Amino acid sequence: MIRLDDLALFLRTAALGSFSNAAREAGLLPGQVSAAIQRLERELEIRLFVRTTRSLRLTAEGEQYLPYASEALAMLEEGRGQWKGKPDELSGMLRISAPSDLGRNVLLPWITDFREAHPRLSLRLFLSDRVADVFREAVDIAIRYGVSEEANYVALPLAPANRRVLAASPAYLERHGRPRSLDDLARHRCVLYALGGRVYDNWVFPAERQRRLVKVSGPMFCDDADVARRWAIDGRGIVYKSWLDLCDDVRAGRLEVLLPDQPGEAAPLNLVCPHRKQFLPAIRQLQGVLRARCESLTATLSALAAG
Repeated sequence: MIRLDDLALFLRTAALGSFSNAAREAGLLPGQVSAAIQRLERELEIRLFVRTTRSLRLTAEGEQYLPYASEALAMLEEGRGQWKGKPDELSGMLRISAPSDLGRNVLLPWITDFREAHPRLSLRLFLSDRVADVFREAVDIAIRYGVSEEANYVALPLAPANRRVLAASPAYLERHGRPRSLDDLARHRCVLYALGGRVYDNWVFPAERQRRLVKVSGPMFCDDADVARRWAIDGRGIVYKSWLDLCDDVRAGRLEVLLPDQPGEAAPLNLVCPHRKQFLPAIRQLQGVLRARCESLTATLSALAAG
């Protein structure tokens, strides 16, 4: 019979990448975690990890089993919460991964308010521009820009109409002038950022049912999208980012939208979960709250483009 504790240790070992880290987190010895994994492997009659002196990684069978183990524990957690609390009262733990800029400046107060409205719910929020793997990492949901191409993922829309916009501070525009077309971007300073080691200096715009790539440059780039936004506010150059990231700055007058008649690249925001059965009540309710808030912001983008 499979032990629930062994199943939980398997998930944490897969997420943390070592027996030692999983043991430290659980307050156990590494040998105890290793023994738990071996028991689970005997029950399943498969090998879950490839062990070497320097690394620990999942086998192909372990990769396939991982979402089922995660789903099983999530359903048990939901059942325990329903038993202990009122039927309509949210409980348990919700672990969320979100982009750094969006998470700090837009989502943080909304998610905090959601948690305050449900006192029996525990919250873990992880902010990073690195894309979280909801199968392998210790998160229940990931909030992501773009549409996942993975058939195994299930995505619920939060802001399907969101787009990127060009923006700069009034101080920058006073010093360097305002671009009148996409071609003008080549002579302007642009604020760049890197993601996964790649510098995004080819900006994509829709153009007559095609994609137009505009090569841009600038003297400063970073690996944090929030820093890029702050540099733009400080007058260091033109930025091309999600409207959700910039709308508060635009409304406050810290940034101005450039070329509002030129549509920006689509940047739909989604809530991603490994499997539809893992959409627990807390996740479903959070998705409804976030979608309503996001759509109120993207409605102002449509109004800006129209007028």
